[in-house]
Amino acid sequence: MSRLYEDHIAQQFAFLIELDELKSIMRQSPLINQSRKENSAEHSWHLSMFALILSSHARDTVDTLHVVKLLLVHDIVEIDAGDHPIHSIGESDVLVAQAEQLAAERIFGLLPKQQGRKMLELWNEFEAAETPEAIFAKSLDRLQPLLINTLSNGGTWAEAGVTQEQVMERYGPVIERGSPILWDVASKRVCEYFETLERE
Repeated sequence: MSRLYEDHIAQQFAFLIELDELKSIMRQSPLINQSRKENSAEHSWHLSMFALILSSHARDTVDTLHVVKLLLVHDIVEIDAGDHPIHSIGESDVLVAQAEQLAAERIFGLLPKQQGRKMLELWNEFEAAETPEAIFAKSLDRLQPLLINTLSNGGTWAEAGVTQEQVMERYGPVIERGSPILWDVASKRVCEYFETLERE
């Protein structure tokens, strides 16, 4: 085996070892059983399963494997930049975007140059949300925590005092852009959850 080939594999190992850190990035969303919060690696895996199961409901025809790739890389930057929940108050979107861009360049830069560039392109594609696959991936990234919140006594909504109107505004446009059908079903779940609160 050549030294060049060994170096190539060493870089790939370094990247894969770095990814283990994603398991330590705790999100605000609880598990449905409410035993603890989920971590970012679990979130990415769960979203990838959402893509495999729900891709037929995308607004446009999508390459499911490509959606999965986008979802597997989309939160890797949280290793450096941390998680920034949708309901966070006082965080600068510009500063968060800058921190995430630096994180993407560092972490994907651990890989051999060509492979790292391809991974960075996937991450940038997700962030831009312009391709059918990225639009659908973004919609699933909003759908998953919404579903969890309706099944965990409000989850992050209850913790942050989020209203039904805020849920509709923060989740609706992104989910509907990727899948009007999934938003129709999800919005009904939201209404049912808040109606249950009013009856208590």
